[in-house]
Amino acid sequence: MMCKNHLKVGVVCYPTYGGSGVVATELGKAMACEGHQVHFISYKRPARLSSFQPNVFYHEVTNFEYPLFDYKPYDTALASKIVDVALHYELDLLHVHYAIPHAIIAFIAKSILLAKKKRLPIITTLHGTDITLVGLDGSFYPVVQFSINQSDKVTTVSESLKQDTIKAFQTTRDIEVIPNFIDLKKFNNKPNHALKKSFVKEEEKVLMHISNFRKVKRIPDIVKVFNLVQQKIPSKLLLIGDGPERTVLEDLCRELHIVDKVIFLGKQESVEDLLRIADLFYLTSDHESFGLSALEAMACGVPVISSNIGGIPEVNKDGFSGFVCKVGDIEQMFFKSLHILTDEATHQQFKKQAIDQAKKFEKSKIVPRYMELYLQCIQNS
Repeated sequence: MMCKNHLKVGVVCYPTYGGSGVVATELGKAMACEGHQVHFISYKRPARLSSFQPNVFYHEVTNFEYPLFDYKPYDTALASKIVDVALHYELDLLHVHYAIPHAIIAFIAKSILLAKKKRLPIITTLHGTDITLVGLDGSFYPVVQFSINQSDKVTTVSESLKQDTIKAFQTTRDIEVIPNFIDLKKFNNKPNHALKKSFVKEEEKVLMHISNFRKVKRIPDIVKVFNLVQQKIPSKLLLIGDGPERTVLEDLCRELHIVDKVIFLGKQESVEDLLRIADLFYLTSDHESFGLSALEAMACGVPVISSNIGGIPEVNKDGFSGFVCKVGDIEQMFFKSLHILTDEATHQQFKKQAIDQAKKFEKSKIVPRYMELYLQCIQNS
């Protein structure tokens, strides 16, 4: 250990724009700001690790090319890299985000390190689809179940996901709920009138959605709701992100004759700038264990219309920071949108309440809980 209160932490995560990668990166950066040494281990630099920060290190996992392999053995390469970093940098613990394949790889690396007289406690954070979708597949289930039970500590991002995990995997390991968090210095409601004017006219509202455009997000529902809203309220829909459903969405916009009112912005890094110009945010997924994009919107003073599944109701307080609706209920989402947008006083009240709700997940309240867990994990190993 570096000193009494400074740790050396290894972090394994997916380097993409998904919620698990974002949370892993932001947590690591927050730990580094407190003087801890954080080592990210992945096949690519995490998306939100774009600039230099003291105490933050990145270790790239390279794949071995050999004609025998139809598929590159990334799992083996990752386990080897974890072992190398743990030994060379004397890691105190390893925090892996998303069970598949990171939890089982962490167990393998831990076993190798034990043979080398090095103890490395493992914390596994479950983020959602690793449990509710992918992990339940028969080809993954026994490995996921085993790796969860072999972790020294397990966390989930919502109470809903904790209960799903217990029910699906009959885990013997205690699970602690530590929700995702938000940096209110970065995500705030500072106005940007010039940016908003570049998208809409003075009387128009901005409706918004941000995701990886997978089918689970049910973005066609958002387009259909917007089509109804724009017939009552002058507005534009900004869709931020990209993915396999984009062509479907573009075709739907053409079918509804709203191509000129739906703007596809593709992947964006500084989403906080765009969120500040939104008047309403949508998250209509049929699987969502937390809803980080909704929290980021709320922190920027944007009310949220969301589905009622998973951990979303723990984030978006129905009737306060927005409204929670049944999955796929286009009509209900439409009426709730009108309720917020048609009266300016109501809209302003929801905007204020969205910020109040987001404050419950402020970084300074959540990160210390991880720090406490890290210390427990080290002391008990």
